[in-house]
Formats: sequence, C-alpha cells, structure tokens
Amino acid sequence: MKTFGGIDAALASASQAEIVLQSIPYDGTSTWGKGADQGFDAFIDASENMELYDIETDTEVFRRGIFMPPAWKNFKSPEDMVRQCYEGTKDILRTSKFPTFFGGEHSVSIGVLKAFYEKYTNLSVLHFDAHADLRAEFGGTPYNHACALHDASQATNLVQVGTRSMDLSEKAYMNREKVFFAHDIRSGMPWKNEVLDLLGDDVYITIDLDAFDPSIMPATGTPEPNGLFWHEVVTCLRKVFQNKNVVGFDIVELAPIEGLRAPQFLAAKLYYKMLSYRFE
Repeated sequence: MKTFGGIDAALASASQAEIVLQSIPYDGTSTWGKGADQGFDAFIDASENMELYDIETDTEVFRRGIFMPPAWKNFKSPEDMVRQCYEGTKDILRTSKFPTFFGGEHSVSIGVLKAFYEKYTNLSVLHFDAHADLRAEFGGTPYNHACALHDASQATNLVQVGTRSMDLSEKAYMNREKVFFAHDIRSGMPWKNEVLDLLGDDVYITIDLDAFDPSIMPATGTPEPNGLFWHEVVTCLRKVFQNKNVVGFDIVELAPIEGLRAPQFLAAKLYYKMLSYRFE
C-alpha cells in the first residue's frame, strides 16, 4: 500500500492518523496543458524519496499520521464533481482529523471551499495562484477551473497572492485591496505582513502550483512567467500558520512532465512543509 512519504502503514491508518490527505485526480475542464489528474501519483512517488525530518521546525510531523482515503474520481460532469467534493469534504469535517486535499485541476476546490465556509462562518481564504480564477462562468459551466475562486470571492474573505494573469471581466469580482499582484511583489512592496493583516482568525489555504515561477515549477497547465519563488511562499506561509488558525489546505494543478522529477518533489516538499508549520 502506498503511503505519503513511505511512512509505516500503521501511521497511515484511518484509526491512528491525525491528518487526512484526500486525492481528487480530476482534469475535466482544463483548456491547455492536460495531466493534472496524474499529479497525485507523481507527488506520492516523490514523497517517498524525501527526508521526513524538517530542519526548520525541528520536527517529524509524519509521526502525527497521514491517512489517504480512496481518491474521489469517476465524475459524470463538472457539476457532479463539485457536488461530490462538497459532500465528501463535509464528511471529513465531521472527523477530528486535519483536512488536506490534492488535485487535480483547481475546480476541485469549489466544492471543498463551500463545505469549509459553511462550517467556518467567518472564513478567510488565502489563494496563491498565477490566475485570478474569478470568472462567474467559463466553457459553459460555473464549475470550470477558471472559476475556482468565484464562489469564495462572494462568500468568504478572499486574499489573493501572485496574480499575474486575468480576464477583464474578473475585475468586477476582485477586491483590489486584497490582491497582491506579482508585479507589485517584484517591485519590492511589503506584502507578507499585509497579507497577515487582511486575514481573519480561521484561514483555508489554496495553492495552485502555477503561483510558482515556471523556472522551478514548469509542470502545470499554464506556466506564467514572473512567478513566486520557494522562499517567498514558505516564509509567508509560516507567518500565517504561526498567527492564524489554518483549518485546512489544498494543492492543485500539478501536471507531471515525463522525465522531469523536480516539480513533484517541490509539491511533496511544500505539502510536508505546510504540515510541519501547522503542527510546529
């Protein structure tokens, strides 16, 4: 049986683990680079070759246990996918485990986020992404990957980081005071403490891997130039985990490139780093 990081099966059991890692290998609405439905397997393979002692936090968070339930898949339509993700997330939230999710394309977050904001009525969503993802509809459905944060923009306190690509129509749904565009970050503006100030107490984090610069993360559907780098992202994340109640997170849009292992290793390291911060 595969486990995250190759940890012992007992630590990965439903009865013992404190963390749940839910795979959602869906790639139904992506419009250019395909393959996000293959991301989870590559991510798990990479995790098996990663050291499980985190130097920065001086911890071995895997000892908390990471349970991987069966993947959510075989969806009949985007609407069916969102419904099943919503219902499945509600089931996870009835447990005492810390919930984490791995896509799949970014549309998997729509149903997940709905379940979270229904439980946490003053939820803040911290969104790392190259794209605004605020379209009300795209490709004939509101459940397209280009619409991943539209519902959250209406129902939560949404803070966006790394944005550098959007359609003009998305400005109608964007709170400019809560968006940290990549070009502003590159100009040297202070942003990490400002992000922290905009977030409420309960925070959900959603990370589209195309937030990272293509030089370190080319394996994603639409790799936009002028992206974020590892140190920028993790130092911001640590501030958030140290000062807020992070109630869950997802990582999406890993589309593996044959013969290139670094991107899935980055994704595995990012996931484990976030857990290390959460339980530090």
